[in-house]
Amino acid sequence: MENNGNGISALLDEILAKAIELQASDIHLEPREEFLRVRYRVDGLLQDGNPVHKSKQSALISRVKVLVNLDIAESRLPQDGRMDLKIGRHNLDLRISTLPTIHGEKVVIRLLDRKHAHLTLEELGMEKEDLEIYKTIISKKNGIILVTGPTGSGKTTTLYATLAQINSKEINIVTIEDPVEYQLPGINQIQINNKAGLTFARGLRSILRQDPDIIMLGEIRDLETAKIAVQAALTGHLVFSTLHTNDAPSAATRLLEMGIEKYLIEATIRGVVAQRLIRKSSTHGYKGRSGIYEVMPGISPSSGMKTLLEDGMSKVEQGITTREEVARVLSPED
Repeated sequence: MENNGNGISALLDEILAKAIELQASDIHLEPREEFLRVRYRVDGLLQDGNPVHKSKQSALISRVKVLVNLDIAESRLPQDGRMDLKIGRHNLDLRISTLPTIHGEKVVIRLLDRKHAHLTLEELGMEKEDLEIYKTIISKKNGIILVTGPTGSGKTTTLYATLAQINSKEINIVTIEDPVEYQLPGINQIQINNKAGLTFARGLRSILRQDPDIIMLGEIRDLETAKIAVQAALTGHLVFSTLHTNDAPSAATRLLEMGIEKYLIEATIRGVVAQRLIRKSSTHGYKGRSGIYEVMPGISPSSGMKTLLEDGMSKVEQGITTREEVARVLSPED
């Protein structure tokens, strides 16, 4: 039974190398009664890897925890940490999350490859007309621009590509994120820390005293944050943020539900983008992903605005994806 340090390190290296080969976004190490299940999230869906012998479970999970300075003696409470890792040509940010289960600690390793932080707007998958509308929206000097969609729909990637597009040495861009997913050159990024009391709302208030031109707020989660974002927009700042809504027109409804007055929404929202990620089709199954988008200037649909479904079907007609894949990512209400 190989249970020495070198053997466990080699096993972890093998799992990480497989994740890179698959271009996985996450690795799941899931304790089962008989073995340790290994799964990789590829293009949004989980797939099984080689299971690990139960005798190696504890040592492997301890090895992961040591890498990110987690408490290996504490297995009853969730923990999380992060580290930078270079594997071959890949510079990775690893996010580690542990969770106690009845068969041992489950670990999820999120792999953030820094090269994905440098996607341009043109590489996201927006149709030419939508891209031109979006570029017009983001050229505004003040107001709020929202990107909406469920978790894992690529909202942060869109925002990072947007900030890279409009960044220049003449302006001050400050972000507040949970967590900071990628480091962007020339941009001031803040990570919230709830334990220390640095919430979105508190961070946003502090940012406003830092003479910003453009603010990127990871997510508008509550009324307090929404109010400060509106105030920032009214006082001459351009604010980018995300919301969890199914489509672009629902963004205004969501803000109303939070408690923001309709006239303030009308006065500040410059545009809303809704998006999903679809798997691109190829002759040997799906490979890679592209976005489908709904780009809405202002707060209500304009004539000719392409919906998520229409953009998805356009991608089908172009041979980029399949009808089945569009149906999979769009829920019935979409």
